[in-house]
Amino acid sequence: MHDVVIVGAGPVGLLLACELGLAGCSVLVLEREPEPGSPWRTEPLGLRGLFATSVEAFHRRGMLDSLLTASGAQPPPLGAGHFAGIMLDRAKVAALPFRLPSPAPEVVMTSLESVETVLSERASKLGVEIRRGVTVSTLAQDDETVILGDGKHEYAARWVVGCDGGRSAVRKLAGFDFVGTEPQFTGYVALTTIADPEKLNPGMNLTPTGMYLQMSTPGHIGMMDFDGGAFDRSQPPTLDHLQAVLRRVSGTDVTLSDVHLASSFTDRAKQTTTYRRGRVLLAGDAAHIISPLGGQGLNTGIGDAMNLGWKLAATVRGLAPDGLLDTYTRERHPVGVRALEWTRAQVAAMRPDPHSQAVQALLRDLLGTRDGTTYVVERISGSSIRYDLGSDHPLVGRNAPDFCLQDGTRLSDLMEDGRGVVLDFSADRRLHDLVQGWESRMRYATGVAENDLGLGAVLVRPDGIVAWAGERDPDPEAFVLAARRWFGSQ
Repeated sequence: MHDVVIVGAGPVGLLLACELGLAGCSVLVLEREPEPGSPWRTEPLGLRGLFATSVEAFHRRGMLDSLLTASGAQPPPLGAGHFAGIMLDRAKVAALPFRLPSPAPEVVMTSLESVETVLSERASKLGVEIRRGVTVSTLAQDDETVILGDGKHEYAARWVVGCDGGRSAVRKLAGFDFVGTEPQFTGYVALTTIADPEKLNPGMNLTPTGMYLQMSTPGHIGMMDFDGGAFDRSQPPTLDHLQAVLRRVSGTDVTLSDVHLASSFTDRAKQTTTYRRGRVLLAGDAAHIISPLGGQGLNTGIGDAMNLGWKLAATVRGLAPDGLLDTYTRERHPVGVRALEWTRAQVAAMRPDPHSQAVQALLRDLLGTRDGTTYVVERISGSSIRYDLGSDHPLVGRNAPDFCLQDGTRLSDLMEDGRGVVLDFSADRRLHDLVQGWESRMRYATGVAENDLGLGAVLVRPDGIVAWAGERDPDPEAFVLAARRWFGSQ
């Protein structure tokens, strides 16, 4: 019996498997697709943007260089992103709070295939087993185990995590409530041959009848048709249908001469009411369906995996303090809510009606300011996420800055083995002796920082979140309380 069975070998499932494997858990990943890779996961259709907190997750586990190599020389993203189709000017982005210079870039453009290749290789090195061609069809759990079945075999585990996408079998079989809003539009993404591409403007274009996107790769197009999600998505869209939609939303008589690949999606926005039922948990799209608009789905899922991994590993190893696993839903569910509201707000502003067009005009004015642009970039990057950990200190609950000691050691260097980190900037190494008994769960480092942000010490969880921050004269008792809360007894 495995400690954990993960259903789904996409980026979220594989990253979670790596986190659990790093902690010494026995992990089996079950994937429905018989072989890795497909045209939808390679460039150009599989191209995705990883934003700051996701990039840092790879950096902290020593996988960023491998990811950059696998991704190749991708062109930098245009501007600083967009909100509701309105492009953001990178020159208007002010310095984000609690950010320090880091080797990790703010954005990495990569393909799903590249992400999955890097994670699969790391998972294999950590002893994770991946079985492909397995379609989970049954699930039963009791107080001790979960049994999955595919009609031929059974797979037993102490815990199961569904990372199997928006149509998650695990979510349905385990009986999670899935609530939200129905779609306003049908979206299309296609690789085509366009007879007269000069009739379409490059980039993202809001029009009186919808939106279309012409990418740099010839024939790579996207569209939003505000039909209330009425298109029958059980079949791929035909050439005639795609051409009709493209002509309608672009206001041109453009001609498609061939369609090589095409798919549709909607802005249906749903989320489970909890991320855990008994010994079954959910992460990524299995827990929340987020429209591709704004690029929040993949990045939110990576955040889920980083938050859950160390907590589930501690629970498996019998080291978790009481209630630790329950903090997964408590911390990540609100992040999912924010992501869903973010995409709903964009859809509301992009509708082709006079009311939404008035909102668009107002947004253009706001996004033309430094404050407006910076606010949106903070949201897109994940830098504005702050978990409520019960502290008034503004850094607690946030993603930790990449503190750098004067000897060149960075916080990110100290996090590769998956332990928490204590950074003690105090001259008398005040916290050194207090860490004894937690050495297998947290790492201690001391020294003068190039920029300590006015702090005397910080305790950083394995997911990179600041659990405690001490001022110039750090309080040992407060540190011990925070350490026990997140890492258990010594």
